[in-house]
Amino acid sequence: MQSYPAVTDFLRSGLFRWAGDANSFVGDSYIELVCSPNNPDGAIRDAVLSSGAGKAVHDLAYYWPQYTPITRRADHDIMLFTVSKSTGHAGTRIGWALVKDREVARRMTKFVELNTIGVSKDSQLRAAKVLSAVSDGYDGGASRHRLFDFGRRKMVERWRMLREAAAASGAFSLPEETSGRCNFANETAANNPAFAWLRCDREDVEDCAGFLRGHKILTRSGNQFGADPRYVRVSMLDRDDAYDIFISRLASLK
Repeated sequence: MQSYPAVTDFLRSGLFRWAGDANSFVGDSYIELVCSPNNPDGAIRDAVLSSGAGKAVHDLAYYWPQYTPITRRADHDIMLFTVSKSTGHAGTRIGWALVKDREVARRMTKFVELNTIGVSKDSQLRAAKVLSAVSDGYDGGASRHRLFDFGRRKMVERWRMLREAAAASGAFSLPEETSGRCNFANETAANNPAFAWLRCDREDVEDCAGFLRGHKILTRSGNQFGADPRYVRVSMLDRDDAYDIFISRLASLK
């Protein structure tokens, strides 16, 4: 996720620094951030570094059944979640953590207190009401009111449209579709990430984001994620009318 190094550098702490990819890390003390499903490519990730003098923080913002099969119960020491990705209520600005170590949880709470002077009670109440409504939908409620079922159908349809548009264009490629047994839905489900990791295959295009911008398609360049600029991250979560325009424009590019 591109925000990790930016925030780390911004804080200018004398206690830590951004050290890059965990696969190439050399040292004893560390905090490993594990984003799973990964942003931007949607891949399921596990911690790379062995436990010892370090800790792993699992960012599970996208570990919801509309985006990926829930193949196992998340049971890590530190897990981060957010309402914005689970239900779409980004403006509420509420996230939460599940932490096994009481002392770590205490320090995290103190950091939030110092950094934000507390969390808005209005936002907390709104988030609790939203999550309660989602939960009630799976407690004998009508299937049409079940948020994750609706979200999964929507994501399946959008990914189908995107793959067809990329094939019609012939100028772009996408990661192969993967699937797994979803314990939440009790069926095999495809991985439908909130973002598409799109590659421009035209030999005359080295900056895919710039090329698409010239055709009125806004994306984030792969170089913002430490990747080749031939790749871009495309949001799959825009409004229907905007998404339909995007698909039409992408399919027309050759």
